Amino acid sequence: MDSRNFTKKTPPKIPYEKIKNAVLGEAYDLSLAFIGSTRSRRLNRERRGKDKAANVLSFPYSKKDGELLLDLNFAKTKERALVLFIHGLFHLKGMDHSSKMEKREMRIRNMFRI
Repeated sequence: MDSRNFTKKTPPKIPYEKIKNAVLGEAYDLSLAFIGSTRSRRLNRERRGKDKAANVLSFPYSKKDGELLLDLNFAKTKERALVLFIHGLFHLKGMDHSSKMEKREMRIRNMFRI
């Protein structure tokens, strides 16, 4: 897993790779970037047509690789970063918002309770 920070803030310390492996598997090649609201808003507008900052953006490129962008203005605490990171991973897995997705997210959150 590759990660980059495009902000001046320090990302919350959570076990990103272990969580990624629990949701997507060890073979999944994930690129994780920490961004600010300006970049988040621009990317959300360009790629999704929504003119507002997104707390997390997920871009699956194939079944085995994708990119996750976390806006550090939303993911300020360990708990919030955990929730958003897990949520984004399930979108990379191909899931849409549903009660099934929420149950799976809760199970992973409980595994990695901060």
